[in-house]
Amino acid sequence: MDSPPVTPVDFAELDGVDDWRFVLYGIIAEYATGSYSAAAELVSVVADAAEAARHHPDVALRYPDRVRIVLTTHAAGGLTTADVDLARQISSLAAAAGATADPGAPQIVELAIDTTDADRIRPFWAAVLGYVAVDGNLVDPARIGPPMWFQSMDQPRTDRDRFHLDVSVPHDVAEERVAAALAAGGTLVTDRYAPSWWVLADADGNEACVCTWRPKARG
Repeated sequence: MDSPPVTPVDFAELDGVDDWRFVLYGIIAEYATGSYSAAAELVSVVADAAEAARHHPDVALRYPDRVRIVLTTHAAGGLTTADVDLARQISSLAAAAGATADPGAPQIVELAIDTTDADRIRPFWAAVLGYVAVDGNLVDPARIGPPMWFQSMDQPRTDRDRFHLDVSVPHDVAEERVAAALAAGGTLVTDRYAPSWWVLADADGNEACVCTWRPKARG
């Protein structure tokens, strides 16, 4: 039986998922375990739970003691109740292992190219990156490198860069991230789309967007 979908708004109202944040297309938790070996042990118990649930997250072990877990239902193209159920179980396992969640740490970086003809340039980027096309975007088949998407333009953009980064972060750390970027010498290009995204630029005018799942404010 297919698991029902869960929207970001639905997820934000759930109990028992405080370790997790919705970022871009799924939910992410990051844990500090105290040692590399403890992190490896947490990965092992998470893998066992995933096998039992027949639902498998992406799990990354990083020095010195970090475990990053990404949950999404690939067949559904987004979050479902299967992800929520496993997230709650993983949180319990992490707590039992003495791991500490860092809910502000998750993020996903995307590469975005402005173009008037995505079909013309997409094959080049797929070839040079070794990526595959999914719904018009490009993704790393190993799910390690950042995804790439193509922003459709009616006319070629000449007044601004045609290549920028999208940094998707938890909704409750976005304003802090924007403030840090501005304090580091950046400028605010526009906040008209906030809190969905802010457009920032470095001192040379190269742009990056800080993004969340939240819709832009009305007005």
